[in-house]
Amino acid sequence: MNRWAYPWPVLHSGLAALVGITVCMQAGCMSAERAAEIETAAAERSPLTHKPAPDFALPNQDGETVTLQAQKGRWAVLYFYPADGTPGCTCQAQEFNKSHAQFQHLSAKVFGVSPDSVASHKNVADKYNLKVDLLADPDQHVMEAYAASAKTPFGRRVIRSTALIDPAGNIAYHWPEVIPQGHADRVRAKLDELKSGEPSSP
Repeated sequence: MNRWAYPWPVLHSGLAALVGITVCMQAGCMSAERAAEIETAAAERSPLTHKPAPDFALPNQDGETVTLQAQKGRWAVLYFYPADGTPGCTCQAQEFNKSHAQFQHLSAKVFGVSPDSVASHKNVADKYNLKVDLLADPDQHVMEAYAASAKTPFGRRVIRSTALIDPAGNIAYHWPEVIPQGHADRVRAKLDELKSGEPSSP
């Protein structure tokens, strides 16, 4: 087992159900402030932050292989989600898609990762005109390496989470718990914050 793979029994004891029912268009289900508090509290306990990002090579919705090595020199966002087409996952995809230009302006590439097939990703990407790449990890090996997959008595469970990877290939920030609604904005804000502390180019 990859040394960065581990279960999150405490953090996921009560929030999993909440995350599962949170969707983009639900009004008043949770305030942005409360969602940020939950995500930040979990992130502060993540041991993955500041660790080298596990390498990966996964096909995107067009069958093209995407590698971490190819992202060196720029920021990368890996957001892990359970399944294409579900309300929370669609919410995330649409919100990251809406912020695509802003992430580009911050020199960041966004990737969604799930166990779904390339064909499934292609259907979703076409349906919602997504600009973000969706990566297929059917064996969940990459998800396990990023603590986004955990064993249960009934098989493996996908953990909705996000890793922000810096240009040197390290995990600059890790969200082990994610509230889909508004998450893309919180990732973008964190990226902007981290980049503001970067040294100026010579």
